[in-house]
Amino acid sequence: MSKLKRLLADYGAFGLLVIIVVSLWEWAARTGKVPSFIIPAPSKVLEMLYEQKQALLWIHTPATLKEALIGFAFSFVGGITIALAMHFSKLVEKMLYPFVLFSQTIPVIALSPIFVLWFGYDIWSKIAVTVLVAFFPIVISCYDGFKNIDQDYVDLLRSMGASKWKIFKKVEVPFTMPSLFSGIKMAVIYSIVGATIGEWLGASEGLGYYTRRMSGNLNAEGVFAAVALLTVLGLVLFSIATFIEKSFLKWNRKS
Repeated sequence: MSKLKRLLADYGAFGLLVIIVVSLWEWAARTGKVPSFIIPAPSKVLEMLYEQKQALLWIHTPATLKEALIGFAFSFVGGITIALAMHFSKLVEKMLYPFVLFSQTIPVIALSPIFVLWFGYDIWSKIAVTVLVAFFPIVISCYDGFKNIDQDYVDLLRSMGASKWKIFKKVEVPFTMPSLFSGIKMAVIYSIVGATIGEWLGASEGLGYYTRRMSGNLNAEGVFAAVALLTVLGLVLFSIATFIEKSFLKWNRKS
């Protein structure tokens, strides 16, 4: 009962708001207040999900998830590597930090056709778009985490004769973890966005490809069904990242 009460206290208001919004949405669509080809009724979206579950759940969703996870993995490794390089070398920081910022000023939609030219229409063009979108929050969150370490702890260990590696392991890494996980939780959401954008520009499967096809057919129910699945994917990945964060930080504090 205590868990149920806690869930109601934490998410009861949100759940009530969702029920109200969905009910009003269903009423507006059913009564014709809003044209169904613009915003279909939630019940129609659920029907579409049921009718297309074979394609959506076993073909398009796995394709998007695969692209997002591979892109996130590259973003994670590359982002942390760049952040560490900037942390340990002022020269590298001066060289790479403007480049990292510059990479985010270019519209992804403009670079996507270039990635298609470079990598073709297979999975790697979608992964390239995903990496471009997802690596930035990891780089910045990790880099800022190192920058915002309390210097008093570092000075204390130095006064005790600790080596740079010892300071890095005992102070810098633990203090950076909360900031890094914030970036990771953003990056997993962005990876879904990046994969979807890549599929929009050229693919034969994936939820982005499916929404483009349904949009071209003026099938609003199909578009909303794919968007619903993309939302669920993002929430699941975010929840997994949050669970890992809580578990890791709890273990780190005990250590």
